[in-house]
Amino acid sequence: MTKSDPTHLVIVGGGTAGWLAAHLFKTESERQGIPMRITLVESSKVPTIGVGEGTTSVFGGVLQSLGFDEEDFLAHTDATIKYGIRHRDWRRLGHVYDGPIDDAYALTDRIPGAGSWIDTFCVAAGRSVSAPHIFAKLMETGKAPVAEMGGRRVPVSRFHHAYHFDQAKVGAYLRRKATDISKIDALVESAERDGKSGCVTKLRLDTGETIAGDFFIDCTGFRRTLIQGTMGASWVSYSDALPVNRAMPFWLDLAEDEEIPTFTHAWAQASGWMWQIPTQGRIGCGYVYSDRHSSPDIALAEIEGVLGRKIEPRADIPVDAGRISEVWRGNVLALGLASSFLEPLEATSIHGTIVAVLLFCRRHLLQISAPLQKNQQRYNAAIAKQVDDFRDFINLHYVSERDDSPFWRDVATDFILPQVRQKLINWQERMPGPEDFTNDLDGLPHVEELLHYPVLDGLGLLNRSVARERMAQDRKLRDFARATVDHLEKQAGNVASHAISHRAWLSSLSSNAIA
Repeated sequence: MTKSDPTHLVIVGGGTAGWLAAHLFKTESERQGIPMRITLVESSKVPTIGVGEGTTSVFGGVLQSLGFDEEDFLAHTDATIKYGIRHRDWRRLGHVYDGPIDDAYALTDRIPGAGSWIDTFCVAAGRSVSAPHIFAKLMETGKAPVAEMGGRRVPVSRFHHAYHFDQAKVGAYLRRKATDISKIDALVESAERDGKSGCVTKLRLDTGETIAGDFFIDCTGFRRTLIQGTMGASWVSYSDALPVNRAMPFWLDLAEDEEIPTFTHAWAQASGWMWQIPTQGRIGCGYVYSDRHSSPDIALAEIEGVLGRKIEPRADIPVDAGRISEVWRGNVLALGLASSFLEPLEATSIHGTIVAVLLFCRRHLLQISAPLQKNQQRYNAAIAKQVDDFRDFINLHYVSERDDSPFWRDVATDFILPQVRQKLINWQERMPGPEDFTNDLDGLPHVEELLHYPVLDGLGLLNRSVARERMAQDRKLRDFARATVDHLEKQAGNVASHAISHRAWLSSLSSNAIA
C-alpha cells in the first residue's frame, strides 16, 4: 500500500454489529478526511436465532448521526420503542420496579455540590426514584414518543429513547443502506499472517477467493474467527459473577388488538430470569437459567407454568459470559459478541459495540495502519473496564431478598462480587455519587448514576435515613427538590396523556412505508 492508497478495512461477519461498524467507520473516516474503502464479508449460510434485542438510547443517536429516518427504520424493521426496563420479582416475589432511561436532571437547574439531589429527595420521601421521569409514565401508559397537535405529530420528549427489534431484520436494513460498501457472501476459512509482524494480510474464503486488507474487524459472534482463532486472544470468564449459564429462546405471539409494551420485561424466575422484548408482531423471549439448579426439561416446564401456555423453544444453548482479553491485537479489532458476551439484562451488547467503535475512531483512526503499542494497550484497558463495569452492574441486580429456591440462596452466598458488596457498604453511609463511577471512554455514555439509582432503589439497597439526613442539612434544597419532583411528575403525566398509542403510531408508520 502506498501513501495515496486508501486503507482497506475488512469486516468479517455482518449482523447488527458488523453493519453498524461498517456505517460508523465509513462516516468517521469521511469526517476525518481519511481515505478508506470497506468490504464486509458475511455468509448467508450462517443461521440466526434472533428472538429480540434491546438497545440503549445511544442507538437512536447513531441512527440520527447516520442520517437515517426513524420512522423509516421502524417501518422496515418491525422495531418498537423502549423507554426502559421493567424488573419483576427481583427483589422479592410480587415486587416490580422500573428503570427509565431519560434524565430528569436535564429538565431542571443544576445545583453545584448537591449531588443526585432529585434521587436523594425521592429516597428520603419514600417515593420511587422513577416518579419524576417522563419515560416512566410513558412506560406505564404504553404511549408513543409523539402527540397529535394542530394536525401534525410532535415529539413529547427531548430525550433519545431506545428500541426493541429482531437483530436479523435490523442487520438486513443496515445492509440495504450500505450502498457504497463492498459486500461478499462467503465464510472465512483461514487467515494468512505476516511472518514478522504477526498481522493478518489476507483471508481465504470458502468460495476459493482470497481478500487482502490493511485492518480487519472480527464480528463473527461466538465463533471469534480472527481475534481468538487467528490472533490467539484468550477468554476472560465471568462465571464467578454471573450465575446463569444456559439460554432457552422462544417467541410469543401478540394479539392484533393488544397494546405493544414500551419496555423490556426482565422477569426473575426460580433458576434465573426471563426476558420479553416486544417487536411489532410478536414478543421475543428467552429464559436464561443456571444448569446447576435446573435442566432444559425443568426450565421448559417452569416457563410454561409461569406463562400458562405451551412454548416452542428455538434452541437451548450454553451461555459463556465473559470478554476477550485484548479486543485489539495486531491489525484485528473484535466487536459485538466476538469481543464479549453478557446476559441481556441491561442491553449492553449493541451499546458496547457503538461506544467501542466511536472510541476507536476518535483515538486511533488516523494511525489505523501504524498504531503505537501503548495506544493499543490503553484502548484494550478502556474496553476491558467498560465490560467489567457492565458485569458489575448486572451482578448488582442479583442482590436480592429472595431465598425461595436453591438458585437464589446460592447467588446470595457465592456470586455477589466483593467490589459490589463494598459499594453497597459505602452506600449505607452516603448516597452514590460521581466518584463511584469512573471510565476511560472520553466522555462516551457508560453505566453511571443514571442507571444505578433505579436499580438500587428498586432493590431496596439505599439508606433512607442517610437520604433524609442529607435533605435535612439543607432545607432550601429539600423544598426545591420537593417542588421539582412534584412538577416533573405532574409534567410527565400531562405529556403521557397527550401522547398517542404506541401500537397505533407504529401501525400508521407501517401502512405509509414505501418498500
